[in-house]
Amino acid sequence: MTRITATHTAGFDIRVSFISNMSSAKPLSYSFPPVVGSKPKVLILGSMPGVASLEAQQYYAHPRNAFWPIMAALFEINLDWSYQTRCQYLADKGVAVWDVLKACHRPGSLDQHIDPASIEANDFEQFFSVYPTIEAVFFNGGKSQQVFQRHVLPNLPQSPSMTRLPSTSPAHASLNFNQKLDAWKVIKLYC
Repeated sequence: MTRITATHTAGFDIRVSFISNMSSAKPLSYSFPPVVGSKPKVLILGSMPGVASLEAQQYYAHPRNAFWPIMAALFEINLDWSYQTRCQYLADKGVAVWDVLKACHRPGSLDQHIDPASIEANDFEQFFSVYPTIEAVFFNGGKSQQVFQRHVLPNLPQSPSMTRLPSTSPAHASLNFNQKLDAWKVIKLYC
């Protein structure tokens, strides 16, 4: 089964798919359009949505992922709000959310299983030209930073301010919620 939809957002044509069972030996998963308002100040980048997020078609949908609880603590977001309302509220606060990868083959949700040969990065040169108000890029974990530096940064005319934050993934259990929240508070310096 293949589910693909086309989405057009601020000049971006982005294919969204959760799982492709095409006859290919290595089916690709596709990321989502960015969550972005008209004048974002920061961009939070993950690597690629996990299985729960792809199935729900929502960023950070896994119930144990700390992303939305951290955003709730930082920006007074009510976790009972709908996904669309939370995204809009975050965008209104100047926070954009996207993934470094547009597509890749990854069995399961762990970044370590991303097939390097299948990596296709999102078009950040166009994104930064459409949203020049972005002052800082924050990576949600090490894989997003690694892929950005390898596949995106060499193609950018200038390097944005970049900071790696601890992953909000439940697989990153070396820090507890409060330790992750403390690290993520740096975003508030921009918003």
